[in-house]
Amino acid sequence: MASSASEGNGVVSRRIAERLRELILDGHLQPGQRIVQDELAAEFGTSRLPVREALRILESSGLVRLRSSSGAWVTSMDTEAFDIAYKIRERIEPLALAESVPHLTDDDVVRLEELQAAIEDNDDVEVFLRLDRELHWLTYSRSTSAELTLLAERYWDTTQFYRRAFAMLAGQDRRWVINAEHRLLIDAVRRRDAESAEHVLAGHIKRTRIELMRHPDLFTS
Repeated sequence: MASSASEGNGVVSRRIAERLRELILDGHLQPGQRIVQDELAAEFGTSRLPVREALRILESSGLVRLRSSSGAWVTSMDTEAFDIAYKIRERIEPLALAESVPHLTDDDVVRLEELQAAIEDNDDVEVFLRLDRELHWLTYSRSTSAELTLLAERYWDTTQFYRRAFAMLAGQDRRWVINAEHRLLIDAVRRRDAESAEHVLAGHIKRTRIELMRHPDLFTS
């Protein structure tokens, strides 16, 4: 019975963790916001034990910080932490891309073109973020390194709030730059030119970092 209860708590914990992850990535829970464990337990009709386990899951992925004295908080970044996180992204995501490019299929390329067409026809930030994520992660999807993929996902997710801020700052007037870079990336993938694809992606990520670093008000002091 104890084992069954433990397994049940594990399922509930994963469900709570996934729900919290969605709320953080969608911007409903923002960096620095406190997560009230009692409210979560009441919402899911459970004890605090699965909630604490869910928060530990999210802490391990970098989305939540646990403080012994005050509870759980959505991870926030100062400018230094953000700068380092993005510099890491500038290195690991091009690597994931290079590992994936030789294995991407013609159908993958068709889907990339469909996603980019949808991005260009869209003017909603949240839709853009969803399509942009699908596009980039499709280019990484044929990498055979699970460890590399998990590392890339960690830094992608922990910087999601700031990527949303960048999309809002860019607006429609600056979106043409993003679209041009996406088109260059897709062209390199189509040609299975991993080196060119890496170069385009590294510049794409770096440009976002530089632009956001011009807005220190977005970060914690």
